Amino acid sequence: MRTIWKPAAPGRRWVRRLLIATSAMAVVATLFSLVYNAATAGRSREPAGLRFVTADGIRTRYRQWGGGGPPVVLVHGFAESADTFDPLGRALVAHRRVYALDLTGWGYSRRRGPYDADHQAAQVLGFLDALHLDHVTLVGHSTGAAVVAAATLRSPGRVSRLVFLDGDGLNTGAGAGATGLQAALPPPYRTTLLRLALRSDWLIRRIYESNCGPGCPHLDRAGVDQWRRPFQVAGAENGIWQMTGIVGLPAARVAALAGVPISKAVVFGAADDVFAGSAPYETARRIGAPAPILIPGARHLSFISDPCQVATAITAE
Repeated sequence: MRTIWKPAAPGRRWVRRLLIATSAMAVVATLFSLVYNAATAGRSREPAGLRFVTADGIRTRYRQWGGGGPPVVLVHGFAESADTFDPLGRALVAHRRVYALDLTGWGYSRRRGPYDADHQAAQVLGFLDALHLDHVTLVGHSTGAAVVAAATLRSPGRVSRLVFLDGDGLNTGAGAGATGLQAALPPPYRTTLLRLALRSDWLIRRIYESNCGPGCPHLDRAGVDQWRRPFQVAGAENGIWQMTGIVGLPAARVAALAGVPISKAVVFGAADDVFAGSAPYETARRIGAPAPILIPGARHLSFISDPCQVATAITAE
């Protein structure tokens, strides 16, 4: 029997064309990604003159402001570093000896997982050991609040005052880590997108301005590089992709701070839109702190927009 050819239905032709076009776009995107990743494979060098110490076995970069007075240790949050605290460090030096460290996974410290609150808290306590610091004021910004909470619960005798700055310490915080991005964008695409984002001065400034607000100084080229370069050094990308969620603690563990008999404070930017407006008050009640101190007009980076007011809140006993 002779087979009679029939043209494909219009709907099927469009489906076939769409599949061909989609496949072609995928091939082009993959080739671009592979070529771009190869062309940008070179890593940035660490800036000259950085200071390091070994803390809990981790090569830990840190900064110091001032040389006298009781010690204050500043612990940064998600995607930040010790450099982020420069305005606050300079505001505190009149009456305090101030330190800030790069948590593992960020800044210029060695990357070594797991990147969770307990591991980073051990690094913080190792930092206190290495620099022979006791009776410190521990300040944790954003997700850093969970880190200082875990450190205090583990070694309460080392801490004289605990400050949650723009953070509640909970594992229900302001993000979902890299897990979703890893699932949606397998290599090499996620690497391409990360590198493209980091090379965009405009995007870095937009994120900074959104979190900092009109009270913050404009980021010049050096300021953009200060935020960008830690993500471009050797090991930084692997560290990011090994993170499995936002750093935080269960509410019951954070609430255990209420039983620790030390001075506590909760400080938030009054216009912080990362957390709900009720978060400062709920956090203060949870950890047994006095009423929260709100910085008028400040957003999530209150210590950059209003360093003097935040310094006063940190040192007020």
